[in-house]
Amino acid sequence: MKELIAYILRFGNLNPQQIDFIASKAKEIVIHKDEYFSEAGKTSRQVGFVLEGIVRVCYYNNKGEEITKYFIEENNLVVDLESFDNEIPSTAYVQAITDCKLIIFSKKDWQELLNTIVGWDAIVHKIISKALMQKVERRSPLVSEDATTRYLKFIEIYPTVVNRIPLSYIASYLGITQSSLSRIRKNIR
Repeated sequence: MKELIAYILRFGNLNPQQIDFIASKAKEIVIHKDEYFSEAGKTSRQVGFVLEGIVRVCYYNNKGEEITKYFIEENNLVVDLESFDNEIPSTAYVQAITDCKLIIFSKKDWQELLNTIVGWDAIVHKIISKALMQKVERRSPLVSEDATTRYLKFIEIYPTVVNRIPLSYIASYLGITQSSLSRIRKNIR
């Protein structure tokens, strides 16, 4: 819980009563490797905070190929925001790629935090803005670069992730085949 509170306090101030209220609404869960936090076609009903592990956001393109959009590692929020906020079916999957420990808030409890804690909406807005900026910063350089440069950027962006997840997910994220990724890795060692 202290990791979540420390994370939130980077975006705004809370008094001890507000922190206790947040803690009273939080629930710790474990999601095992390959299980889903949320799924395409279903409405997202929870906000999570990754304490341990890595999740990925992925979807299937019109050819039925699985595409990894990005990874979420420890000390970050995880939510399909569009689905959660608008109560519409998700277009992506959020899948654990390692065993994960998360703190979660149900939609009802999250709404209670918004309605009860003065300034909570501003804190949440700052967290979402930072996450969106991060997502753009992480994807933008990958668009126009060659595969080797994309992989080197990936290592720079996700230094704690690269050796903890399957190469197939990294290849999918980079938009290359797994054999190409293996060749690149061999050439830069």
